[in-house]
Amino acid sequence: MLDQYKQQHPYLVALDSIILGFDGDNLKVLLVKRGVNEETWSLMGGWLQPDETLDRAANRILFELTGLNDVYLEQLHAFGDPHRDPITRTVSVAYFALIKVGTDESGLSDAYQAQWFSVYELPHLLFDHAQMIELALKRLRYKAAHQPIGFELMPEKFTIPQLKKLFDAIYNTDFDRRNFSRKILSTGLLIKLDEKQKGFSKKGAYYYQVDKEKYQQASESLLSFIAN
Repeated sequence: MLDQYKQQHPYLVALDSIILGFDGDNLKVLLVKRGVNEETWSLMGGWLQPDETLDRAANRILFELTGLNDVYLEQLHAFGDPHRDPITRTVSVAYFALIKVGTDESGLSDAYQAQWFSVYELPHLLFDHAQMIELALKRLRYKAAHQPIGFELMPEKFTIPQLKKLFDAIYNTDFDRRNFSRKILSTGLLIKLDEKQKGFSKKGAYYYQVDKEKYQQASESLLSFIAN
């Protein structure tokens, strides 16, 4: 039995994080520069340590590179093409994270010149990282249609028009304003506040916040946020 283990080839295990954020208008992904004199960008990532689980490593790497913790983080897919890394055989386990753009970003690593890019206008990316982002976008679209995952990208309080902009950005479309408002309010997940957004119209739009108790319940079930 031990001989069978010795006959196997060792491989590296990397973790890559597709960090998605919404700036109020655009859905973005956080990328780092691969080299000072290169125009190649990559996802944030690192290596699995001997004493770590995959989830623990993903959380550690995210914190080391961004200074953020307690954010939405989900394992996406394993990428193991034998030729994906030209240096040595490396299996990458990709995670996608959802953070609120504008959250304290002072912890972002300056060493790699981290920048936000639109998911629809990506620079030249390392290895199969474009494929990872594409898959993360598909997963986000599916989950946002059935579960309240999209609220992870919103501030504590928001208006219905602001929420519509988020869904427009996720699906790269322009939803009908009235139908969207009716659909999202019918979920019963939002609490209407007495405060209005000022400076955008004479009447102003009411702010809403997520009912946290109902949010937790809805996160475990399938709803219908977006019609087919």
